[in-house]
Amino acid sequence: MTAVVQGHCAPGFENVRAEFARNFAERGEVGSSLAVTLDGEFVVDLWGGHADAGRTRPWERDSLVNVYSTSKGMTALCAHLLADRGELDLDAPVAHYWPEFAQAGKADVPVRWLLSHRAGLIAPREPLTPADVYDWEKTCAVLAATEPWWKPGTAQGYHAVSFGFLVGEVVRRITGSSLGTFLRTEITEPLGADLYIGTPETEQARCADMIPPGKDGTLQTLFPGMPKGPFTSLDDHPLAGVAVAMGHLPVGDVNSAACRSAEIPAANGNATAHGLATVYRALAGGELVGPGTLAAMRAQQSEGDEPDLVLSAAAPERLPFAWATGFMLNCYGYFGPNPGAFGHGGAGGSLAFADPENRLSYAYTMNAFGGSTTGGDTRNLKLVEAVYAAAPLAERG
Repeated sequence: MTAVVQGHCAPGFENVRAEFARNFAERGEVGSSLAVTLDGEFVVDLWGGHADAGRTRPWERDSLVNVYSTSKGMTALCAHLLADRGELDLDAPVAHYWPEFAQAGKADVPVRWLLSHRAGLIAPREPLTPADVYDWEKTCAVLAATEPWWKPGTAQGYHAVSFGFLVGEVVRRITGSSLGTFLRTEITEPLGADLYIGTPETEQARCADMIPPGKDGTLQTLFPGMPKGPFTSLDDHPLAGVAVAMGHLPVGDVNSAACRSAEIPAANGNATAHGLATVYRALAGGELVGPGTLAAMRAQQSEGDEPDLVLSAAAPERLPFAWATGFMLNCYGYFGPNPGAFGHGGAGGSLAFADPENRLSYAYTMNAFGGSTTGGDTRNLKLVEAVYAAAPLAERG
C-alpha cells in the first residue's frame, strides 16, 4: 500500500525518502517515522501512513508510539548519567543502593550485571498480572526477593522486562525520582526530546496503536511454539528462557491508557523518532556525559562468543550477541558500518542508535509489528543502508 510521505531530507539523502516510501509500498508498513541527524543537524525527518490498524488516523509528525525495548537505551542512559556525575558506581553492589535486593543470595551482585543482563533475574518466579506490572512497588519487591535463575555473573540472558525495574529502582533509590521522571527532568526536557516512560494522559491522544501479528497479540503469536509454563528451570523447555523473561509483559494491553501511563522502563517508552534521535544526537555529539562515560557505555561486557540464555533460543540466526552496559553493540552491522555504533532496538522493529565517530544519530519507529528486538527488521535495514549510502556520508569513506 502506498502512503503519503511527509517531512524533509537534506540534499544527498533523497534515496532515504525513496526507501521510506518503499516500506509502505512493498514491506507492509502501516505508519512510521524516521529521523537522522548528522553533525548535530536533522538531515532526515520523515513520517507517513496511519496511526491505527483501520487506517482512519493519519500518522503525524508528533505521533508517539510504543517502542518496546528501544526504551532500554533511555533507561540505561539514566544510570550512566548518574555514574558520570559520581552518584552511581557500576561496580558497587546493588544492595548498597537498594538494601532489600540482598535477599536470596544477591548481596554481592553489582549494578553492572543489571545493565549487562548478567544478574540472572530475567523474571520473578511467581506469575505477575498486568495490574501487578503496573504496580512499581510490588514488582520491585518481588524481584528483590527472587532467587536468580542462574548464578549471577556466570552467564548472560536478556532481561526483557525486568531490566527496567531493576535499573529503574537503583535510579529511584539514588535520586528519589521514578525512572520516567528522572528521564524527563534531566534528559528529555532539557534536550527538547519528545519521548516518555510513563506517558502523561495529556499526551496519549497522540499515541499510535501498535498492531501486533495475529489476532490475539499473545506471546505465543510472537513466538510460535512457546509454552506457557510455569517453569522451575530454564532447562524445562528450549524456549523456557523466552517464556520466563517475557511472561510478565502485557503485550495484549499495550494500547491501553493503563499501560501507557505505567512505567515499564524496559518496554513501554512512547516516543517519536525525532525525540529518540534528539537524545542520541546528544550522545553522538559528546554531550550529556563525558568521554570516559561514553567509552564505558559501549564497552563490551559479553565474553567472546558467549551465548545469550534468552535470545539464543528466540533468534539463533543472530547469535552470538554482545552486550555493553545497557546498550546493544553493532554485532551484525544493523547500526551501519561503524562497529563502534551503539543503541537499542525494540520488539516489532523500532531502532535508535548513536554513531559518535560519524557524529550521526538514527531513530526509526513504527506500529506494524515486524522484526525482532535486535534491529534486523528488513524495513529498518533498508533505511540504515540508504542513510550510510547517502552522499554526505559516503564521501567520508
